[in-house]
Amino acid sequence: MGIKSFVEGGIASIVAGASTHPLDLIKVRMQLQGEAAHLPNPALQACRQTIALNSTAGYISVPAPTIHLAPPPRVGLVSVGVRIVQTEGVAALFSGVSATVLRQTLYSTTRMGLYDVLKTKWSDPDLGNMPLTRKIVAGLIAGGVGAAVGNPADLAMVRMQADGRLPVDQRRNYKSVFDAITQMTKQEGVTSLWRGSALTVNRAMIVTASQLASYDQIKEVILEKGVMSDGIGTHVAASFAAGFVAAVASNPIDVIKTRVMNMKVEAGAAPPYSGAIDCAMKTVRAEGPLALYKGFIPTISRQGPFTVVLFVTLEQVRKLLKDF
Repeated sequence: MGIKSFVEGGIASIVAGASTHPLDLIKVRMQLQGEAAHLPNPALQACRQTIALNSTAGYISVPAPTIHLAPPPRVGLVSVGVRIVQTEGVAALFSGVSATVLRQTLYSTTRMGLYDVLKTKWSDPDLGNMPLTRKIVAGLIAGGVGAAVGNPADLAMVRMQADGRLPVDQRRNYKSVFDAITQMTKQEGVTSLWRGSALTVNRAMIVTASQLASYDQIKEVILEKGVMSDGIGTHVAASFAAGFVAAVASNPIDVIKTRVMNMKVEAGAAPPYSGAIDCAMKTVRAEGPLALYKGFIPTISRQGPFTVVLFVTLEQVRKLLKDF
């Protein structure tokens, strides 16, 4: 029964993740908007260093230029999607889809299966249900374990999705998720595969607890009140509500996670962010508190369909595998 729960959750997660990947990619691009305006620019730093050296040698004596980059105009979900297609092609909407599949295989398979195992163990044997608090605790545990397992694939996915927004000479150009993981290991060390893992784990705990617990709770209420029968209509309604709850709860952590994972660390130079708190403070100072909800529209646009596809597929897979 335990293995079956992991298989069912894994199949549903892969289908949901792959089908909503373009929305996830657009969300990542929107979360990174405005970041370049308050981060050090390596090219400008090199320019200043060159001028300083020449000045010391007696060639010139001019102050290093102070150049302020104006933040790019904020654009919405549709505009970002259209711009990606125009500049990078339709296939760019599926950049990093191999990492998404691996991430769902590792992260979501683990969290879905573990949550179901805990739910089975902690449910009231007579009623078959468990209190909301236990659902939340089960979600927190399952999400944390799943995120720790899937962090390398999550990191590769964020970088592959964000690569197209960089200048050509700064792109990483990973060929696949396995190439990304291999290059990161060689260039940055094995520990770099768990960069941002604390954020990933925190986000996954919040997402899983809010998404799975609210789905089960809302579904139970719908059935108990007799609003609808146990069918696709109930599954769609409960899953869309669960997706909204998960999006609201997780978006701030998701923005910070995306920026920490995507930051480029130059050899011998200090990283743009020293950690999650530093990233959050710099983001809020430079862009305002609402920056933590950047990409919320694509987040809910993705979380809604993702959660609907996830749970509808899961319910159907359970029916198909009920005799196994």
